[in-house]
Amino acid sequence: MKAAYLTGKQKFEIRNIDPPKPGPRDLVIEVKACGVCGSDLRRWKEGPSEPYITGHEVAGVVIEVGEKLEKYAVGDRLAIAPDIHCGECYYCRHALFNLCDNLHFLGITPAYPGGFAQQMLLTDEVLNLGVVHRIPDGMSYDHASVSEPCSSVLACHEQAGTSIGDFVLVMGAGPIGCIHTAVAKARGAKVIISEPSDVRREGAKDFFPDVVVDPFNEDLNQIVAKVTQGLGVDIAICANPVPATQTQAVEVVRKRGKVILFGGLPKSNHMVPYDGNLIHYNEIEVVGSFSYHPEFHALALDAIARGVIPADKLITGTYPLDEIDTAFNIASSGNALKVLVKP
Repeated sequence: MKAAYLTGKQKFEIRNIDPPKPGPRDLVIEVKACGVCGSDLRRWKEGPSEPYITGHEVAGVVIEVGEKLEKYAVGDRLAIAPDIHCGECYYCRHALFNLCDNLHFLGITPAYPGGFAQQMLLTDEVLNLGVVHRIPDGMSYDHASVSEPCSSVLACHEQAGTSIGDFVLVMGAGPIGCIHTAVAKARGAKVIISEPSDVRREGAKDFFPDVVVDPFNEDLNQIVAKVTQGLGVDIAICANPVPATQTQAVEVVRKRGKVILFGGLPKSNHMVPYDGNLIHYNEIEVVGSFSYHPEFHALALDAIARGVIPADKLITGTYPLDEIDTAFNIASSGNALKVLVKP
C-alpha cells in the first residue's frame, strides 16, 4: 500500500509499504479522507524528529477485523480522532481524558501511524482508549473527517459557556475560526471575526458573522468598542497561531470577560506579553482550550449530520495521496479552508 511519510521540513515521501495486519482485537480501515490540520502544518514546517505517517482527522471503512473483536465488522464506517488516553492517571480517573499525563496521538506521536496512508491500523488500545465513532448513515467520508476539528470547537464553547446575547470575537478566519463562528452562532451569540487575509475574510462570510474586521487596516479595539457600546466582548477566542492576537484579546474583552487560547503557537515563538493590570483589575479569565472529551466527537458528527455545522462550506479542496505536497502547500497558503487528502 502507499503511505506518505513526513521526512523533513516541508517534505513528504510516498512509500510502498506492507499493509497493516490486525491482531486478535484490532481492525484495519481503508482511509477514505484525512484532513490537513493546522497542527499538521506546524509539524510540516518544523520537520519531524524521525520520518512517520501523519494525519489525524480520519474517516474510513473497516476492511479487516481481528478474530476476537466483536464490536466492529467489515463494512463499518468510522470517524477517528487522534487522542489515546491511558485510563489510569489522575486526569483520566476524573474523566479529563484530554489532559491525560500519558496522552498519545494517532498521526502525531511517531509510534502511532496516522491517516495519510491507504490503510490504517486501529489497535485494541485505540479502540478502547481512543476516539472512534461510527459515521451516521448518509454522511460522506469527507464530512465525517471534519468532525475531528469540530469536536474541539464544541468543547471550547461548552467550557466558555457561550450563550444567547454574548458577543464573541473570533481572531482568525481559517477553518477553525469558521467553525467557531458557526458554533457560536448556533448557541445564540453575535460574532465578530478579525482576519487580515482578504481571501479568508470573504470566505468567512459564508458562516454569517455579524461583523468582519481587517485588523491590518482597521482599528479592532475601536470597532469592538463601537459594536458593544463600549463594553467589550464577552468572549475572545484566539483561533490562530499568532502571539500578538493573544495580547490584543486581553484588551478587547469586557470586565470579567474570557480570553480563550485555542490555537497552539509555534515552538520558536510561544511567549506572549499580557497587560497584567488589565487582567487583574478587570478580573479577566485567560484560559486554554485543548482537545476534548470523546463525547464531543460524537456530538460533532451529530451537529454535522443535522447541518448545525456546514461541513460542505468548510471543505475547499481535496487531493489524492500522491499530491499531498500540493495539499499542504495549498492549506498553508491561506487561500483555502479545510483541505482533505483522499488516499
